[in-house]
Amino acid sequence: MTSAKLPEQCETMTEVRIGVDEVDLALVALLVRRFGYMDAAARIKSDRGTVRDEARKAEVLDNVAAAAAAAGLEPERLRAVWNELVEQSIAYEAVKWDRLRADD
Repeated sequence: MTSAKLPEQCETMTEVRIGVDEVDLALVALLVRRFGYMDAAARIKSDRGTVRDEARKAEVLDNVAAAAAAAGLEPERLRAVWNELVEQSIAYEAVKWDRLRADD
């Protein structure tokens, strides 16, 4: 992120939108990496039943809520965003798990 102004420096909506677009691109790159870990999990897990791990999901959501609170954001808002991200990750991993074993 180099061309966008920091949020507190923005004076126009154009500047705000440039910043948001830049952050969105960075988030996509991070999500590509995160979903790469879902690919790895699908490859490593031998039992499809372990794709959904409610204890791990709770841990991830708690970690995000704590990080959000520490950063001065609303923990429940970020928890809701991450809940959707985790659910999509689980769905993705399940499909990947099935595809990897389709020829078995």
